[in-house]
Amino acid sequence: MRTSVLIVDDHAGFRSMARAMLEAGGFDVVGEAADGSEARALAASARPEVVLLDIHLPGSDGFAIASVLLAAPEPPRIVLISTRDAADFGPRVERSGAVGFIHKARLSGDTLRATLAGSRR
Repeated sequence: MRTSVLIVDDHAGFRSMARAMLEAGGFDVVGEAADGSEARALAASARPEVVLLDIHLPGSDGFAIASVLLAAPEPPRIVLISTRDAADFGPRVERSGAVGFIHKARLSGDTLRATLAGSRR
């Protein structure tokens, strides 16, 4: 069974590229969101197993959205993404509740699978 993923990023081109890459890598992309409001709505309706969540979003950052999504009764696994390195965010990545972080340039089906396999839940 393919793992369902919601992609949250404010750049349509990145979402399109990520969708194609992840679907080719064996994931089922169940939606795309451009901001936190769309992410919350799609997460509630599509109920993805994984949310690939950009840290930099208009109106709200990915850390705040992660907190909201993780408060759901059956929360998805959150994987944070950014063009910046995880170290640039200090301890916020670790404290976010996300199961991992992937630099956007390193995103692939294999990288996402490895990140999920290395997580604790």
